Amino acid sequence: MQLLYDKLKSFGQSDAYPFHMPGHKRRGMDFENPYQIDITEIEGFDNLHHAQGILKEAEERAAHLYGSEETYFCVNGSTAGILSAISACVPCGSRILMARNCHKAAYHAVFLRQLEVTYIYPQKVGQLGINGGLLPEKVEEMLIKYPDIRAVFITSPTYDGIVSDVGGIAEAVHRHHVPLIVDEAHGAHFGFHEYFPESSVKQGADIVIHSLHKTLPCLTQTSLVHVNGKLADRAALRDYLGIYQTSSPSYVLMASMDSCVGLLRERGEELFESYVKRLKEFRERAQALHRIRVADIERRADIYDVDMSKIIISDINGKIPGNELYERLRCEYGLWLEMAAGRYALAMTSVMDTREGYDRLVRALYSIDEEVPHIWETVPQESGCCQKEDGLPENAAVLPIWKAAGRGDDGYRRKRLMLQESEGEISAEYMYLYPPGIPLIVPGEKISGEFIEKVLQYKKLGHSIQGCSDYEAESIEVLERC
Repeated sequence: MQLLYDKLKSFGQSDAYPFHMPGHKRRGMDFENPYQIDITEIEGFDNLHHAQGILKEAEERAAHLYGSEETYFCVNGSTAGILSAISACVPCGSRILMARNCHKAAYHAVFLRQLEVTYIYPQKVGQLGINGGLLPEKVEEMLIKYPDIRAVFITSPTYDGIVSDVGGIAEAVHRHHVPLIVDEAHGAHFGFHEYFPESSVKQGADIVIHSLHKTLPCLTQTSLVHVNGKLADRAALRDYLGIYQTSSPSYVLMASMDSCVGLLRERGEELFESYVKRLKEFRERAQALHRIRVADIERRADIYDVDMSKIIISDINGKIPGNELYERLRCEYGLWLEMAAGRYALAMTSVMDTREGYDRLVRALYSIDEEVPHIWETVPQESGCCQKEDGLPENAAVLPIWKAAGRGDDGYRRKRLMLQESEGEISAEYMYLYPPGIPLIVPGEKISGEFIEKVLQYKKLGHSIQGCSDYEAESIEVLERC
């Protein structure tokens, strides 16, 4: 029997290089023995849920760093921040306008609060099949059409680094006197260098959620919740942070957050200058690749801005699926990327990445690039990985999430069907690729042929479908009237 600790220790001592979160990249922490500093709420160390001393001061330092009016530490990740923000801004049973490409946590908030949800879909970007940004004018159209909307929730940047016009969206939302909540979990590094987009905190968003651990040197599960303006109920937000977070918050995690903030305050300019220099050098060196490419996504009408910290790697002819690139880099070169999608693999970087890490990635890509003609012969042409869009299927919503996902006496019974036989039925559960955790279908949506085709395509390409009770995703629970 192998203990988890032993496996983690062995992996940490291996030659595996992490082009994935957490952003500390297994470097830079000064905690020699975490057990030595692992305490509870004892005298002199404050209480996260009633911060008046050293923790309040730490949160104020974070607020000053990001330029927010108030900032709260969150030790249950951005998931708890999202649940708290939506709960604080949207009364039970009322309506929220939500981007359809949001993380599953937002859907869980809709379920818990029994909300009516209106979706706004991101623009479709043909290149690589990724989702584009949200347009302010489309957001305003929805606010006019549904005047009972109580809050707007969007994700920017996306998992792939696509950034929406948050400033323009904030102006539109505020004209209707409702708060804008931005899941900026992947953008905690924004605003520290002009190479990266400006943070939503400074673009008018009322609540912004940052995952420090995703792109900065901080331990996993650490997040910040920033608040500005008067539209968000701050007292309610604090209450819900106390509800959705543990009553025994980890002082090790909170010390990690304070240390990360301190590092950025003291050495942020230096660290980000080196970081940007290495990223630019990497992209320049990758330009001579012939068949493998490092995507250079351009800003355009449907892409307001781009996070250049994300490295998207693909076969220029679309013959090699993303998971094959991912596996080759992992198994043959010891480079562990963040995720694989239908057409590409994604590497995440941070200020803690080393020159050696970038050198290894460049060498690996050139090595694969030289072998690509041979690899093509092994890829089944019927896989269709270069013909399909990786965007979201637009399934019609028939029932509210909370009603379809509930297991009470609601006039419906659940039954299980094979996925291929479920077209036209109402889904009773989620299905999503993880990462990134954006649902392909949510409870209450009608199962479309497009959805079934996408799931089968992803399974054929070797991707893991999660969220459903059938771990193999061969079947799905659906609803029928009693």
